[in-house]
Parts: sequence; C-alpha cells; structure tokens
Amino acid sequence: MSRIAYVNGRYVPHRGASVHIEDRGYQFADGVYEVIAVVDGALIDEPRHLERLAYSLGELKIKPPMADGPLRIVMREVLRRNRVRNGMIYLQVTRGRAPRDHGFPKSSEPALVMTARGAKPGRAKLLANGVSVVSAPDIRWERCDIKSISLLPNVLAKQAAAEAGAYECWQIDVDGYVTEGSASNAWIITDKDEIVTRAPTHDILNGITRRAVIDLAGQEGLTHVERPFTLEEAQGAREAFLTSTTSHVLPVVKIAGKTVADGKPGPLTLRLEGNYADFIKSAA
Repeated sequence: MSRIAYVNGRYVPHRGASVHIEDRGYQFADGVYEVIAVVDGALIDEPRHLERLAYSLGELKIKPPMADGPLRIVMREVLRRNRVRNGMIYLQVTRGRAPRDHGFPKSSEPALVMTARGAKPGRAKLLANGVSVVSAPDIRWERCDIKSISLLPNVLAKQAAAEAGAYECWQIDVDGYVTEGSASNAWIITDKDEIVTRAPTHDILNGITRRAVIDLAGQEGLTHVERPFTLEEAQGAREAFLTSTTSHVLPVVKIAGKTVADGKPGPLTLRLEGNYADFIKSAA
C-alpha cells in the first residue's frame, strides 16, 4: 500500500506530500518535531511527548497548530491509514508560510506535518551484541533542550559514525565532557552501580526514554546520578548504553575505538532494557 502523510489539514499520498517553498521550516529550520514509538497500535509515553512538544513550541514562540485532543485524533488516523501497528509516528510543526525575512512574521499559521512508518528490523541483534560509538566535538547551538528541526550538526555527527562503521556518535563539549549522541542520550554505569547520565539542562535534549529509564531505575531501587562524565571515564566504565525512542535501551560495547569492560552487553544495562520492555508492554 502507498504511504499517507498528513499535511496542514489534508491526508495526501506520501510521494506527493509537500509544503510551500516559503515555509519557515524549509528556509530557516524554524520549527520543532517529535517522534513517538508505536507498539501494538499504542503511542508509547504519549503524554510526555506532547508535553515536550508544547515546551519546544513555547520556547520558540510558535503557536500550537491544534489542541492536544484533535492532535491525538489526527495521529491515530495517520497510523490507521498507514496500517502501522508497530513503528513510529513523526510530527513536525513550523512557524508556517511567510515571505522570507529573519524576523518573526506579523501573521502566519503554524504548519503541521505527520508521517508514520513500520519498525525497522535488526534491533534484536544490536541488543545481543551491543553497539559501538565514536566521538566528535559538540558544535550545536546552546538550546539543545528544544527539539528543533535544525539538526545539521547532528547529521554530521551521525554521518561520522556511519563512516567509521559505528552506530552512534557521542558529542563532546568544550570542557571534554560527553553531552549526548546525535540522536540519543548517553549513559554509563560505574563500579559502584551508579547509573550516570548528564543533567537535563540546555546542553541536552531531555529524552522521553531517558525519563522513563530514570523512573524505572528508581522503582528498582537503583542509584541514578545526573552529572557530566568524560569520554575517558566512559571508556573505563563498567557498562555503557544509550537511549532513544527508536533504540530503547541499547548497550554500548566500544567507545571511540576502546572496548568497554569485556566488550559484551552488561547485566545492569540488560536489566534496564528488560524493565523498559515490560513498561512498553504495559503501555501498549
């Protein structure tokens, strides 16, 4: 079947979906987005995703395209029309169409686009074997807490990982600390069983899966610490992993060419992944 996209109030064939050339998302990356996992037809952690969407829109002073109630209806209709039961849905909101000028237009209507697709195969192998990450300087702007569509530095980082045969690229700030991946949050586990990740300041995106893992760790009585860590500390950690909507909890077994511990997915990481898998099942 052909895929269907939602574009500004219309359901259209994906192959012909388009926005105006003066849409500010196209010309200025003046917009935000969300990616929500879909399992057995259920949108996982939907309230948190919509909460973060509202936050990002508010920080950029973009008017919401519609209230949450209608938005939820449209999301489910996009999933229905695409027959997606397991996969993801992508939402993008821009400031809309206006004559090209850097300043905000005096009047414009936000543009809303949605697409959906099925889950990619191969995750079980990644979970069993773990993945490698490379590193690169973090050259992004200073408001990484906003889920902006301005992702060129992330694209360059992800490409650096691909060219090195790695799954992800962990970005390093000017002080030598890991911020996050190009499309994921970064974690380590210390010899004291501390689960460490960077605090959700303007330096990183406060991932929805990140927040869920913190909640689950707390329910298990595990020690969670929010602080920066260096690349060298990560390489010497007992375990390392990354989290994202599409990757869930994924073990990292090699960092910038150095094997982490014995080079196998760690037991605590796999425990967290199991807990997150149970959380998804309960939400679906």
